[in-house]
Amino acid sequence: MKTDTRSTSRLRHDPLVRGLGWVSALLGVAQVVTPAGFTRALGVDGTSRHRAATTAVGVRELAAAAGLLGRPHPAWLWSRVGGDLMDLTMLTRALKNHNGRGISRTVAATAAVTTLTATDLYAAVTRTRRSTPMELTAATTVAQPPDEVYALWRELERLPDFMAHLEEVRVTGPGTSHWRASAPFGKTVEWDAETTEEVAGRLIAWRSVDGADNSGEVRFAPAPGGRGTEIRVTLRYDLPGGALGKAAARYFGEEPHQQLDDDLRRYKQIAETGEIVRSEGAPGGKRARGEFPQHPARPLTEDELKEALA
Repeated sequence: MKTDTRSTSRLRHDPLVRGLGWVSALLGVAQVVTPAGFTRALGVDGTSRHRAATTAVGVRELAAAAGLLGRPHPAWLWSRVGGDLMDLTMLTRALKNHNGRGISRTVAATAAVTTLTATDLYAAVTRTRRSTPMELTAATTVAQPPDEVYALWRELERLPDFMAHLEEVRVTGPGTSHWRASAPFGKTVEWDAETTEEVAGRLIAWRSVDGADNSGEVRFAPAPGGRGTEIRVTLRYDLPGGALGKAAARYFGEEPHQQLDDDLRRYKQIAETGEIVRSEGAPGGKRARGEFPQHPARPLTEDELKEALA
C-alpha cells in the first residue's frame, strides 16, 4: 500500500472521512463516560463484562477519531471496519441470548451498526490505493478488414460510444488526449494520456502522463480464414482497494473484466452494423450513464433482406 503527503491532505479534507471521524468521537465519548447507560440504550444488560467490552470499544473509537481527524490514513478506516465486525458479533450474540426485554432496541442497534459497517467498508475500499495495477484482457473477432477496424478505434472521441466506463475522451494535441472515466462505487477519475506506439492497421498503445498508472494497447490482426479482424485489448489501471476493491466491485455488479467484454461486444456491433443492437428487455448500459443509444433487435425488412442477398 502506498501513501504520501498528498493522499493524507486529500483524506483530511474528505467529507466522508471527517464525518466518520466525528462519528467515532461521539460514540467513543458515550461508551467511555457512561458504559452502563450505553449498553442499556442498546437493550443489552449492564453486566460488568458488557460494560468492560463497551469501554474497550469506546477507547478504540476514540483512537480512530484521533487518527481520522488528525492525520487520516486508510488504515484508520480499516480499523473501523474491524471494530464494526466486533460490534456486530457482540450484538448478534446478545440477540441470541436475549431475555426479551429491550430486544427492539438491540434489533435497531444491529441494523444501525450494519449500515455503518457498509459505510465504513465503502470508505476504506474507495480510499485505499494499491501499488500493483489491475490488468484486464479481452478479445473479439469483427467481420471487417483490419484497416477499417483500426480506423474506427483510432477515433478516440468515439470510444465512450461503446466503452461503458468512459465518460469522455478529448483529443488535446498530436498524440495526446484527456480521459474521464467512471470507477467502481460511483467514483470518477481523469487523466491525460499520450500515444506511445502506433502502427497503422496493427497496433495502438497509450499511457497516462500525470502519474496515474493507466495504460493500454489494442492489437489488430487478420482473422484466420479471412473472417475479418481479431482484436486483443489489454488495459492496466489501479482499482481502489486492490484485491478487496475488485471483490467488492464484483459483488456490486461492477466487475471490470465483464465490463471490458461488454465493451468489445458493443464495439463489434458498431463496427459491423453501425449501431448497438439489444434484445427486448435487455439492459442498455451502465446505470451511471443511462442507456447507450440502442434499438431493439428486429427482423430484417423486405428491402434489407433483398440488399443482404444481393
